[in-house]
Amino acid sequence: MTTSTPNRSGIYLRQVLVGPMANYIYLVGDLEKREAMIVDPAWDIPALLDILDADGMKLTGALVTHYHPDHIGGDLMGHTIPGVPELLEKRPVKIYMHKEEVPWVKQVLGVESSDFVPVDGETTVNVGDVPVRIIHTPGHTPGSQCFLAGNNLISGDTLFIGSCGRVDLPGSNPEDLYYSLNQKLKKLPDDTVLYPGHNYSSESSSTIGQEKRTNAFMRFESVNDFLRMMGHA
Repeated sequence: MTTSTPNRSGIYLRQVLVGPMANYIYLVGDLEKREAMIVDPAWDIPALLDILDADGMKLTGALVTHYHPDHIGGDLMGHTIPGVPELLEKRPVKIYMHKEEVPWVKQVLGVESSDFVPVDGETTVNVGDVPVRIIHTPGHTPGSQCFLAGNNLISGDTLFIGSCGRVDLPGSNPEDLYYSLNQKLKKLPDDTVLYPGHNYSSESSSTIGQEKRTNAFMRFESVNDFLRMMGHA
């Protein structure tokens, strides 16, 4: 496990690299109020809680980018990944997740409806006094979502540095992903700092401006061109 602490005035933000799939997990919150949430709690719940405790931060919830087991826990190719259930055993907090994916997660992980706060579309959740904007970005999964805290975008598996999320998995939709990338994320300010869901690059962060200039998946003028690139035309 490796961690880094980006310097963002007033916003608590830590990037934690965990697991054999090179997942980035984020701790985001309010430095003054000393409150934080975990984004995509999985792989090593005790270590994540230890980081929060060492930093003097109180856990108030968890934000989920999408339902894949490497982001929330569960069974993956015969392996059991710790995640949401283990978090709830140790710290009973609310899990903020897109409403389309909550029923599936409840069934697979065996957690209760009362554990979730289903969200939809444009929603803002306050962590302490820090507003976190939830942006629905379907494509990789139907309920994929990104989180914007200040000018920091935690993008899950929607947008990576130099690439984007897969669209050949159950529930994925390449046309939806085109619009999420090119009609939603592309409209964010160029200086928005990008923090992806996996360590697939030599860099741990980028900016929306940099991705608009260099990421081929954000440079298509039409959805048909994008679909041809993805092999779905």
